[in-house]
Amino acid sequence: MLKKIINYIILGVTPHLPLSTVKKFAGRYVAGEKINEALRVIAELNANGYSATIDILGEHTISKVEAELITSRYLRIYEEIARQNLDCNISIKPSHIGGDVGDNFLNSQLDILLKKAKDTNNFLRIDMESSDSTDTTIQQYLRLRKVYNGVGTVFQAYLYRTEEDLSELSKNGSFNFRLCKGIYKEPERIAIQSRRNINSNFLKLLQLAFENNIYVGIATHDLLLLEESYKLIEKYQVQKDRFEFQVLYGVPMSGWLEKHKANGYKVRVYVPFGEDWYAYSIRRLKENPNIAGYVLKDFFRR
Repeated sequence: MLKKIINYIILGVTPHLPLSTVKKFAGRYVAGEKINEALRVIAELNANGYSATIDILGEHTISKVEAELITSRYLRIYEEIARQNLDCNISIKPSHIGGDVGDNFLNSQLDILLKKAKDTNNFLRIDMESSDSTDTTIQQYLRLRKVYNGVGTVFQAYLYRTEEDLSELSKNGSFNFRLCKGIYKEPERIAIQSRRNINSNFLKLLQLAFENNIYVGIATHDLLLLEESYKLIEKYQVQKDRFEFQVLYGVPMSGWLEKHKANGYKVRVYVPFGEDWYAYSIRRLKENPNIAGYVLKDFFRR
């Protein structure tokens, strides 16, 4: 209990620390600020038997010029993945490449990225953001899927609507999605609030995916959910090429990554990088305050 209190005190202090101190913590969760730094991390992950997906940190870009710059950086990443023969795809947030600018502009940016994904024989994941953009994201996904099968999206277990969304999409055959709990603050009328009930719905949605032969990225760090996911895989005798486990770069997994690999299950690591590392790192710190204690103890020892 005392340790928990101390960690939360550290959590409150951390946003007021010098950037150099926070950056020491950030290094655990962020693969650098530059493309080449992130690609080196991915090459190392591949060498250790892990797949990857890469994300440029940032969201809610309101400048067309800036959004086009982000898109061009993703194009370069696709080219480098192909040139270096990396096992890696790309995850993008619609608001980062112009979703807040307008639908037509977002369409143009997604079309550019999809063409590059197709040309490099790669995959494009459209991340799900807050519930305000859920309908738009699904529509964009369906539009792009008509052009190229190598595209997927994300669904959040805490939204009540997700079961219906998945059931509707499954009517058109198999598809590819990442299943996560959801991180945005949403009102009670549209989102489950308790961890227990979110977990229950997560497993219900995972079962739906298995029953309908939908490819699913099981994205969770919840050890209880991982145990239950294993039970569902065994129950439905799910083939290993119909799912993968996904984790955030740097998050401790208590031996589960090694367990996944020992079972021959694919593991994909979500690798974020970029200049907007600070806000992302503070979010990770709030989710796992124990890490704050480890990092700051090491800092003061030095």
